[in-house]
Amino acid sequence: MKTYINRHISKVIERQQKRMSVIIVTGPRRVGKTTMLKETLKSRGINYVSLDQTPIIYQSAIENPSGFLDRYKPPIIIDEIQKAPKLFEYIKGRVDESGERGQYYLTGSQNFRLMQGITESLAGRAGIIQMLGFSLREIKGIKYTLPFIPTNTHFDAISQVKTMSSDEIIDIIHRGSFPQVHEAGTDLSDWADFYANYLQTYIEKDVRDITNIQDLSAFIKFIKAVAALSGEQLNYSTLAEICGMDVNTTKRWLSILETSGLVYLLQPYSNNLNKRLVKTPKVYFLDTGLICYLSGWHNPQQLMDGARWGHIFETFVVTEILKSYYNNGVVFAPLFYYRDKERNEVDLIIQDGDTLHPVEIKTTSDPTKALVKSFEQLKKIPDKKVGAGALICLAKHLIPLTETVLTVPVDMI
Repeated sequence: MKTYINRHISKVIERQQKRMSVIIVTGPRRVGKTTMLKETLKSRGINYVSLDQTPIIYQSAIENPSGFLDRYKPPIIIDEIQKAPKLFEYIKGRVDESGERGQYYLTGSQNFRLMQGITESLAGRAGIIQMLGFSLREIKGIKYTLPFIPTNTHFDAISQVKTMSSDEIIDIIHRGSFPQVHEAGTDLSDWADFYANYLQTYIEKDVRDITNIQDLSAFIKFIKAVAALSGEQLNYSTLAEICGMDVNTTKRWLSILETSGLVYLLQPYSNNLNKRLVKTPKVYFLDTGLICYLSGWHNPQQLMDGARWGHIFETFVVTEILKSYYNNGVVFAPLFYYRDKERNEVDLIIQDGDTLHPVEIKTTSDPTKALVKSFEQLKKIPDKKVGAGALICLAKHLIPLTETVLTVPVDMI
């Protein structure tokens, strides 16, 4: 029997359903959206239907949305809601008429169509939740759910849990965060089978729903190129050259990856008074296991031996911090990076009000103060305070690196 890993985002569902009639959970395919909703809402005896289930159900939702909602009554989970965009308008009518909270729980793996439906029909009526795969906290069974900020309050709450070895961390980075690969354990054949199937399903069901791409082999080549650039500044011209396509196609295809929840664009910290700051985002794949599969790293050792290990580790850390915000219901996480034209760079800035918390990310287990010297650049930003900082790495212990910066083991995010 499969063991269900409690998802932190369940608390957000429980909180929002008390004030919203509609809850929308969006995120990549197979991150466990439906399973999480069923587990969270099982005490309510909730109904369930998927628009991806059979052609008859799909046709009913498309051709007769009112009759569809008459048959599948609330409270109900409706999977892959973006396939029948007309349902949004009819759901609006139903919830306006009843006024009841927690009636419709909608999921989808295409954020663009979901947000379009919300903007046009469900504005003010729907709670929006962004969901990704397992977080490290969830895997470790940590109940603490607040977003990561490198303060004593956070570390006091999370430091009581047993730490993980470097080998365990590296195995999780290689494996990825999809629930199914964790159910399979350490079997690398199952791991490869999952990602091969995932890639095929993603292209057939998500990509073709969004756009009419004729050359699927070219799109796979594009995905691999983006995976190889995870953790780097986004340069559309370079990406287009690698893939042998024009820049406009590159931009359109990257928006597909972003829309379907496979990549995240980390925006640079900007200040209108400082023209020295770069304005180019960094691109991150949101699952390191998928990067490893696309890159041909079939075991953890190949990952560590590769020239991209530092970028993949950074990708993992940024994604884990992003999950800590999503899992607390924060859809637009206050995360940035800093880089100026003199190439001073801070891997991550966490903004908390008028305070900026700098974060550096390295694979080292023995960090030095020189690694965080760029933190000083943040003091030049007007009207902002520089708060406690962190160097997140493969060190074993939480210890001070400077008066304001802590060395933070990666499993204490």
